[in-house]
Amino acid sequence: MEFNLNEPIAKRKTKTVYRDENKTIKLFVENYSKAAILNEALIQARVEENTDLKISKLLEVTKIENRWALVTEYIEGTPLDVLMEQNPEQEDEYLEVFIDMQLEILSKKVPSLNRIKDKYKRRLEAANNINEDVKYELLQRLQGMKNHDKLCHGDFNPSNIIIKENGEHYIIDWAHATQGNASADVARTFLIFSMEGKNKLAEKYLEKYCQKTNTDKQEIQRWIPIVAAIRLTKNTEQQELLQKWVDIVDYQ
Repeated sequence: MEFNLNEPIAKRKTKTVYRDENKTIKLFVENYSKAAILNEALIQARVEENTDLKISKLLEVTKIENRWALVTEYIEGTPLDVLMEQNPEQEDEYLEVFIDMQLEILSKKVPSLNRIKDKYKRRLEAANNINEDVKYELLQRLQGMKNHDKLCHGDFNPSNIIIKENGEHYIIDWAHATQGNASADVARTFLIFSMEGKNKLAEKYLEKYCQKTNTDKQEIQRWIPIVAAIRLTKNTEQQELLQKWVDIVDYQ
């Protein structure tokens, strides 16, 4: 099948995303890992088949001119981050919607997904840019975290929520989904806001989430150095900021 690749809607280091009528084509760079592509497709399929969440359906895994591509449904609507930028006076209202959607995800279970603690353990053990003493402390902390089996999105931020004209909310980009501790996923979202320079929004999000769920803020804060270290293993940008979060492990 031929696709129209004249309308790019997003560009990242390893992929470009295109729209072709009612389809989204995520086209990866040449020589991108086949295993990573198929794993992303498998994660998407497992979330689709095991939950009733509104998500963009996986349609096809294919190759276009020697490059791997994932084809999914195109969801017509506006990303939540765009709405938040356009309507700053409604930030609190949008944040409530955002947290409610995260709680809906966390209420689901997908037993066939990788466990977040196992994934993080592998990543930390393989890291070569983290001090060995700090790595040991992080691994010890990770081992002591509670074992849960909640569905964790892994990259939950407002740009991955599409709001349709009829008010329906869709969640996209499930490449990093796992099962595990909700506080790890919340720590990841907090870190995303912080890395975007939205520190006040990050703190407000954390405060509102903890109030709504009756969660001790310290539970989430204990995950932040771990999540920052995981991000540090693959992120060449903002290393100084991430390292500061990692170093907090010595003081908690």
